[in-house]
Amino acid sequence: MAKKERLTTESYKGVRDFYPQEQALMNYILLTMRGVAERFGYEEYHASILEPAELYKAKGSENEEIINDQTYTFLDRGGREVTLRPEMTPTVARMVAARRREMGYPLRWYSIPNLFRYERSQRGRLREHWQLNVDIFGSNSLASDAEVIAVAHGVMKAFGATDSDFLIKVGSRNFLDSIVQTLNLSGEDAKKLRGLLDRKDKISNEDFQSDMQALGVAAEMLSPEAPPPDVAEVLGLLREMGVENAVFDPSIVRGFDYYTGVVFEVFDTHPDNNRALLGGGRYDNLTALFDTEPVVGVGFGMGDVTVRDFLAVRGLLPEYLPRTKVYIAVAGAPFVKDAIHLSTALRKENVASALDFGEKKLSDQIKTASKHKIPYLIVVGENEVKSGEYTVKDLETGDEKKLSKTELASFFLHVN
Repeated sequence: MAKKERLTTESYKGVRDFYPQEQALMNYILLTMRGVAERFGYEEYHASILEPAELYKAKGSENEEIINDQTYTFLDRGGREVTLRPEMTPTVARMVAARRREMGYPLRWYSIPNLFRYERSQRGRLREHWQLNVDIFGSNSLASDAEVIAVAHGVMKAFGATDSDFLIKVGSRNFLDSIVQTLNLSGEDAKKLRGLLDRKDKISNEDFQSDMQALGVAAEMLSPEAPPPDVAEVLGLLREMGVENAVFDPSIVRGFDYYTGVVFEVFDTHPDNNRALLGGGRYDNLTALFDTEPVVGVGFGMGDVTVRDFLAVRGLLPEYLPRTKVYIAVAGAPFVKDAIHLSTALRKENVASALDFGEKKLSDQIKTASKHKIPYLIVVGENEVKSGEYTVKDLETGDEKKLSKTELASFFLHVN
């Protein structure tokens, strides 16, 4: 008989397993994002991870790389071509277009979906990640552009960042279009210009200047000291909102052609992680794919992987603290029922407690509690059952405190 091949314990390349400590960090990230979005008045939406492949193909030629090389696209059992969503913007545009006449505008929505792209895994990029998406639909006001940037700023501050830890760079597609018109650039050269600006930080300054000259773009045309009107107004509104670390950067263009106005990116200023953390902008024509009367929109996306890297280099990763407050150890099989009664009473008082089943020595049960980083321990044995008093041990300091059964819940609800 052939030897049975063992299955690997490794996860699929480019995705992650979330053990309790990793899941706790993910929960912290998502809850922080959610809290800020809702504080600004945004409502949560969601959609299936599966979309018709045509949704992404219809977006235009600028999306060919994603469609051809980076999507997980396949035929379902009914012969329909479907895709695991690589981004959320087309989905939310579809949803808004579907109920355009029923909505109350401006529409403030957010979502934190998981997204899939088949690309080379590297620092800051995986094949699956979770991303905060914040969007306003139905407003042409530059105040809405400023607001979504202020939301991004608020999320960064909620993670414990100071204004010096990150820089908000604001650009303008309108500004770029004016340069294209002034120089009478062809469609191909306009595309080259956008691509060149988008890659500015990834190539040498000499190569950048040489390629710009080849397109006829003079250095003074891209001066950061002279923001165009739309950017100047947004920067002024941001200052009114208390956002002081936003600047004009003419090289910020964003990669997708569907952006039509103000665009922005947030950069980590730490030398060990000097990269973009999030980005977005105005896209006034996207819902036109579904409707003859497009709904204007502006928004941004912020991935959990770049957030983790930012928190790590800044020393802002939160300490892992399990939700379980107390571990109930059992001195032997005869006391399991007593331990069950105690844990049930504590849970009724909203005290998260984990119960051992008395299958191991007490010393091993205590080790289990420590491995799970549970802060307190109670042992249930003959003395405790007879006296009705329990010794609560702080597993970090070793301190002990004797309490009656009726005092336990109050104690655990008031300790950190």
